[in-house]
Amino acid sequence: MTNPPLTGNKIKLRSPEPSDIELLYAWENDPALWGVSNTMTPFSRHQIEEYVLNAQHDIFTVRQLRLMIDLLNAVDGEKTVGTIDLFDFDPAHHRAGVGIFILAPFRGQGHGFEAMNVFIRYAFGTLHLHQLFCNIFPDNLPSLNLFEKLGFTRCGVKKDWVHDETKWHDEWMFQLIRRDG
Repeated sequence: MTNPPLTGNKIKLRSPEPSDIELLYAWENDPALWGVSNTMTPFSRHQIEEYVLNAQHDIFTVRQLRLMIDLLNAVDGEKTVGTIDLFDFDPAHHRAGVGIFILAPFRGQGHGFEAMNVFIRYAFGTLHLHQLFCNIFPDNLPSLNLFEKLGFTRCGVKKDWVHDETKWHDEWMFQLIRRDG
């Protein structure tokens, strides 16, 4: 028997719910994550609430999609362990960017790999995308390993792309091109 479209063996992807607002509020306002999310200012709880309440808008209108990653069969039931974001959705050229966040205690256990596989199946099969791309800092070895293991290939370097308080950082661009259609 095959899994439903947004479900794997140990995880499922789902739309954000009002019960996720506090979790998303904490994640979005963690300055340690701002460098990889291009965030420079905190979000208010109201902004997060409005985002969640309006998250069901058509992807063709808002050009983005956030899915929560739930770990199935956790000791205390389903547990949210991260998010996958689709951004810069371009229906004319059948492409979009993708990013993933997994909570630190759940990293290195295969949850990101499984979630991305489920997401890729959805992006290519349901959204009919031709390609996905992502941007990764060269020193982010876990992300580099994850995306390369998924079949993404490096296609470019953005020199001095991101600046933090001390220096400039390059960013590598990766693509996964659908080869079956």
